[in-house]
Amino acid sequence: MRKAGTIIVVAAATLVLAACTPSREQPSDLPPGTDPSPSLRLPPPQSTPPPQDQVCAADDITVTGEYGQEPQVRIPEDCAAPTELLRRDLEDGLGEGVDLSGTIEVNYALFTWSDGQLKDSSFGEQRTLSVTLGQGDVIEGFNEALVGMRQQGRRLAVVPPDLGYGEQSGHPLQDETLVFVIDAVRINPTE
Repeated sequence: MRKAGTIIVVAAATLVLAACTPSREQPSDLPPGTDPSPSLRLPPPQSTPPPQDQVCAADDITVTGEYGQEPQVRIPEDCAAPTELLRRDLEDGLGEGVDLSGTIEVNYALFTWSDGQLKDSSFGEQRTLSVTLGQGDVIEGFNEALVGMRQQGRRLAVVPPDLGYGEQSGHPLQDETLVFVIDAVRINPTE
């Protein structure tokens, strides 16, 4: 019987100590025994996009597809749209480059920076776009992007709004940075 009394005393002491031990739960303003409802719980922290302190370079843009095929473009989200014309040759091409008064026939694909969507393309059509440089046939940024292209060359060009449709009030692409992938199909030398 003594052992039973000792066991009871030890059990009671253990219960008293357990009741006095601080809880590992977070403190709450709710009365004891109240279960917090889901509406009182804080939502998980929202992920915020990284700050765009850095301006993108032409090398930050990914272009897939080969010369003659309609390209795909991936525009990065971790840097800001450039404010000046960017050019990068994806394929060098052959022969002499077109000069400021030459004529060039091209295929092109136009993507918008803000959403990366294809907005216009001449790939797959039966004819190319013919541009005589310096004649005002196309937006200024596209004209400048063509200078120096060589036949069978492919070029990436990023055109800020002020060299694109920025001056054309009401144009749907007025405030857009434009991303072109251009294939030089034929260069017609200056006469």
